[in-house]
Amino acid sequence: MTEQPPTLTLREAGRHDIAAITAIYNHYIENTVITFEEDPLTPADMQQRHAAIAQAGLPWLVACEGTERLGYAYVSPWKPRSAFRYSVETSIYLAPQAAGRGIGKALFAELDQRLACLPVRFAGAVIALPNDASVRLHEQFGYRKIGRAAEVGYKFGRWLDVGYWQKHFAFEPGGPAAD
Repeated sequence: MTEQPPTLTLREAGRHDIAAITAIYNHYIENTVITFEEDPLTPADMQQRHAAIAQAGLPWLVACEGTERLGYAYVSPWKPRSAFRYSVETSIYLAPQAAGRGIGKALFAELDQRLACLPVRFAGAVIALPNDASVRLHEQFGYRKIGRAAEVGYKFGRWLDVGYWQKHFAFEPGGPAAD
């Protein structure tokens, strides 16, 4: 188990977490370039996303202190074509008041442990740049930068770059952990 702040609980997200998760994500939509989405989501929108991740058998974690949801992390399929079936994309978002408290590190460590037990070979991260905190977090867990796409997004009146990070896990199709 990973070290985490003393009162922090990490668990699978459920329907009862959707409103809080939506509020956390909408903060990033409305106030940052961390996500390239521009229109806030409804809880129904987020519930559909959550259901798709659950249906794919992938983890979606939430970090809580008591009843307060402080962040979430999940993985989604990298691309829809069948040859990508062992590849996923990681995502993590923290409530603004949770930054700098080790919550992101705890969430990502748990996510990383779960990925190591799944039929996953490649985990990728697409990070809006600059975002030093996210870059540090991913690199701390063994992700390495593999590229940068310049001026691919336009939000809040400016062009934005994204960087790509990757990590490989030991999974081999047909091996002991194969599906």
